[in-house]
Amino acid sequence: MTAPAPGSRPVPGGLLIWVTHLYGIGHLRRAVAIAGACRDRGLAVTLVSGGRPVPDLALDGIALVQLPPLASPDASFSRLVDEAGREADAALLAERRRRLLAALEAAAPAVVMTEMYPFGRRSLKAEAEALIAAALARRPRPALLASVRDLLVAKPPEKLRWMLAAAAPYDAVLVHGDPAVLTFDEGFPFAAELGGRLHYTGYVVTAAAEAARRDPAAGRDEVLVSAGGGAFGLALLETALAARPLCPTLGSLPWRLLLGPNLPEPGRRRLLAAGGRGVTVEPARPDFPALLGRCRLSISQAGVNTLLESLAAGARCLVVPYAEAGETEQAARAARFAARGWLSVLEEARLSPGALARAAESAALRPPPRAAINLDGARHSAEIVARRAAIVRAAAGVEEG
Repeated sequence: MTAPAPGSRPVPGGLLIWVTHLYGIGHLRRAVAIAGACRDRGLAVTLVSGGRPVPDLALDGIALVQLPPLASPDASFSRLVDEAGREADAALLAERRRRLLAALEAAAPAVVMTEMYPFGRRSLKAEAEALIAAALARRPRPALLASVRDLLVAKPPEKLRWMLAAAAPYDAVLVHGDPAVLTFDEGFPFAAELGGRLHYTGYVVTAAAEAARRDPAAGRDEVLVSAGGGAFGLALLETALAARPLCPTLGSLPWRLLLGPNLPEPGRRRLLAAGGRGVTVEPARPDFPALLGRCRLSISQAGVNTLLESLAAGARCLVVPYAEAGETEQAARAARFAARGWLSVLEEARLSPGALARAAESAALRPPPRAAINLDGARHSAEIVARRAAIVRAAAGVEEG
């Protein structure tokens, strides 16, 4: 195969993923897991991240392009703020688009994947549409894939119809779920209109790196309390501290609280000061899946990544689904999993030290879950990406290695 002539476009090759996590970190971690599976298939992968930087991501062999970060100060997503908490202005948004399109040009991908969009991230519509338009204008045109979780937050019909229309240029919609557990039409009633473009991949279990630790037995027979990225988990973490003395059995065990990177700083300081006397309080750890596998009980919110990591580890878990600001997705999924006997649920509206203590004692008596569920979503996603990339490369006359 000869090298391209000077000034010509690079030949298309791998995958570009566009992802922006606005208040949690689950979207980014799922994108990293898919990127890693594609890398393992020999694809060149560029991950364009538009949220705040997150430590301890497994990015070996993946090209990371960090856009000027944005975040949402609440779950309404009605406002976007920069690193300093200021309203995102036109100059910042324009610079993000410039860097995104430069990353597309440099990567010359055979496949472009947008994480959640157009089934979410509507506040970033201008940025996403700029990427889509630039991708569609390339020759040969890269395949355009949407990456979306199993269940959407409840939306009014007009927004759902807009999502369907915005999905028109996409070649495939990868739903990271198991239709034997949840079907996409339960959150997106127009799923049937996607026809053969809809592909269930199975759930993606995030590939958190297992950090080298001096304490490989850490977490054994502990109560493990976590709240994902932490942006809206302070109440759960503080209630868990107050619940421990009320637990007749679990109160005698060590408890470990993991603080996510987005936990508000005043709350972080209060929690760190409350450590000691059988309670470890520390930043979230990259070996979280290993801790889950050794704990007596996991207490957490019900973000999809945490649920899946708990099931993969066979951990008993009690979840308190986040339900503010119209959020329905965590509660709906947790209810479905609970109906199958995979976890216990305490509604956020009922959260108190006493209620949490009672629910935790009950959950700890349940047998470990043995979930019949497809957790191979990263590998199946990579297979779809590789097939699409091969088609585009063939159209460009690029020989497969």
